[in-house]
Amino acid sequence: MLGEVAAQQGGVVTRRQALAAGYSRHEVDNFVAFGRWKRLARATYLVGRSPAGISPRLSRIRAAVVSLGPQAHAVLSTAAELHGIAGLPRTTAIHVALPGRAARPARAGDPAVVLHQLEHAADAVTAVRGVPSTTAVHTVAELILRERRYVAVSLLDSALYSKVVGADELLTIPTLIRGRRGAVEARGYLTEASGLAQSPLETRTRLRCVDGGVPPDVLQVEVRDDDGYLLGIGDLGWRGPRVIAEADGRVTHAGPAALLDDRRRQNRLVNAGWTVLRFTWSDTLRPDYIPAVVRRAIAVRSLGRS
Repeated sequence: MLGEVAAQQGGVVTRRQALAAGYSRHEVDNFVAFGRWKRLARATYLVGRSPAGISPRLSRIRAAVVSLGPQAHAVLSTAAELHGIAGLPRTTAIHVALPGRAARPARAGDPAVVLHQLEHAADAVTAVRGVPSTTAVHTVAELILRERRYVAVSLLDSALYSKVVGADELLTIPTLIRGRRGAVEARGYLTEASGLAQSPLETRTRLRCVDGGVPPDVLQVEVRDDDGYLLGIGDLGWRGPRVIAEADGRVTHAGPAALLDDRRRQNRLVNAGWTVLRFTWSDTLRPDYIPAVVRRAIAVRSLGRS
C-alpha cells in the first residue's frame, strides 16, 4: 500500500501516510535513523532511492509540497522551475502556497521553504512533474508583477519559446493581473515579449539594443547563399547594414564542439558579407556597451557602402 503511494509521489511519503499504511512511529523513526528512509521535509521522507529521472531537487520540492497537505502547491520561482521557464536567478528556496486559513497554522520546518498565503481557483493549479503547481500562464502572470523589466520579459520570452504558454494564453494575462500592484508595468512587459528569443541572454541583449536606440529588425535571422543554402542563423539581425549579434551563453556555447561549430558558422556568415558581433552575459550588465558596439558596426557598414 505504501509502495503505491510512494510511486504516485515520486518516492516521497509522509509520516501520516506511513502510519495509515500500518507502520508504527517506532518503525518510521528506525527507517530514518538507519538511513533506509531519507528525511526531505517535516515528517516527509524519500523511501529508498530516487526513481529514475527524478533529481534530488525535484524530490525536495515534492516533499515540501506534500508535507504541507493537499491544498499546498508550488508557486512563483518554484513553479517556473517545474515548468522549465528560464530567466530567474538560481535559488535553493522552495515557494509553496496555501490558502489563507490553512497557511496560518502551517510550519514548513525547513528554512528553504517559503510559505505564501495565496488562493488559486481550481483551474489555476495543475500537476507538473507530479507536483501540484500553478499553471504556466498563472505562474508567469504572478512573476511579472514582482520582477523588473529585464527579468520579466525574459520569463515571458522563455515561456513562449518553450511553448508552455501559447500566444493566445498571453492575451489572458492582462485580465489575470487586472487591479493588482505592478499591473501597469507588467502590461508593458507583455508588449515586448517574443517567442523567438532562445535564452534570457538573447532577451537581455535585445532589450539593451532597444534601450540604446538600435533595436534589431529581425530575430533568428536566416542567411542563405544564392542557391538558397542556409549558411547560418543569427540571434539578432539588422538586415540593411547586414549586421548580426550573437548572444554567447555558457551552456549552449561551451565545449570544443560548440566552439568549433560557432567558428565555422561565423566564417560562413562573414564570407557572405555580414558583420558578426558576439556578446556575453557580463556585456548586458553595462547599459551602454552593446548598443555602442552595434551602432559602430552599423556605421562602419554604412560607410563601406557609400
